[in-house]
Amino acid sequence: MRSVLISTYEMGRQPFGLASAAAWLREAGWSVTSIDAAKDNARLRDATLVSADLIAFHLPMHTATRLAEPIIRKARQLNAGARICAFGLYAPLNAEWLRSLGVDDLLGGEFEAALAAIARKLVAGPKDPPYIRLSSTSRPGPFGPGAQLPRLRFLVPDRTGLPPLSKYATLQMPDGWRRLVGYTEASRGCRHLCRHCPVVPIYNGQFRVVQPDVVLADVAAQVAAGAGHITFGDPDFFNGPTHAMRLVCALHAAHPSMSYDVTIKIEHLLRHRDLLPRLADTGCAFVTSAVESIDDRVLAILEKGHTRADFVEAVALCRGARLTLVPTFVAFHPWLTLESFCELLDAIAGLGLIDHVAPIQLAIRLLVPEGSRLLELDEMRRHVGRFDPATLTYRWSHPDPRVDELHREVTAIVGMRLNANRRAVFSEIRSLARERAGLPPAADRTRPARDRATVPYLNEPWYC
Repeated sequence: MRSVLISTYEMGRQPFGLASAAAWLREAGWSVTSIDAAKDNARLRDATLVSADLIAFHLPMHTATRLAEPIIRKARQLNAGARICAFGLYAPLNAEWLRSLGVDDLLGGEFEAALAAIARKLVAGPKDPPYIRLSSTSRPGPFGPGAQLPRLRFLVPDRTGLPPLSKYATLQMPDGWRRLVGYTEASRGCRHLCRHCPVVPIYNGQFRVVQPDVVLADVAAQVAAGAGHITFGDPDFFNGPTHAMRLVCALHAAHPSMSYDVTIKIEHLLRHRDLLPRLADTGCAFVTSAVESIDDRVLAILEKGHTRADFVEAVALCRGARLTLVPTFVAFHPWLTLESFCELLDAIAGLGLIDHVAPIQLAIRLLVPEGSRLLELDEMRRHVGRFDPATLTYRWSHPDPRVDELHREVTAIVGMRLNANRRAVFSEIRSLARERAGLPPAADRTRPARDRATVPYLNEPWYC
């Protein structure tokens, strides 16, 4: 029995979801072809799709889902008899649309066991009719009664057939050196219920750990393949701080020169401040944190669990612990004003974070997919129209058209200069924003732009 696993976009990372699924399918006795269409589209041949008994698409994010559409259509057209699955956060979120393309099975969180069960049933007996969902992980929140997601005993991901790490993002160090980057997950889901987060409708406050021996074996395999840095893709590395710290201490003991990065909520940085020096000591190159806004009203709407003052404190804590904090933002949302956008830029400059913020973060617009908890709020519903299947979002317009125009202008600046000097791009955006807001030019007390970054960063700039 032949299976084809397809990834369309994973932010410049070698796709963990494909590697994990491949391990489970191979254990079930299947032949597996793993294709990362973002890096090696030439392998996506018609003959490969035609010969497959099972075709599965990993949809962990919005961009990946949109990019998968033409490939799903092609797969169904070429192979009417194949079982087609979609797995990952955005599969259940877009269930109706995916079924209209010919997808049979929709698997959300903790998808591996369900995918393996589908494969075993295909071996055991005749296929179900097309477009009938054979199996699915439970879908909590708006997609079901809130049943518990399974607790899996994971297998070590199998990255056979994927492009080498040299084809993916690298870590750019301040001294000019670059490191190949591997990617793994120590946990999935999240204990928190931030209203704009796509993890929430699927996990509904649940999180699941990946067994330490599996994580460490996955890291060791990537080190052997040349990785000098590991990105932990957990939605929040400190959902289980004891588990997390045991892992990074073991990682550092096994690979003392290895660096890594993690994502941690602001509130967890404050709550577990005593752990921050240990992160630095074990090789943490930077910590990403979804700050989203510096407006306390907006943070309350998003239910982020922190305030502007908390963010400022977290910046100081990380500096004191010798950790680089990389804040991310939802810069454009319905409650923004021209003046508050300028205030955000002033805060970034005032806190000395210009080099820490990827330019794309200054152009991120609030995404409202199917299932978003934002749709529960009158504050959001008054701004949105109907669901748009072309974009897989609820489109929204700002009550002040000048803000939407500023977003278009900022996006144009960033889109042409994704990897340009951050200070130069920031200065251009700041000047434009203040001009649009009718404010005088900012007094520039920042250091001049440099050709080389002053903080480590991954050279894949997207974050959605």
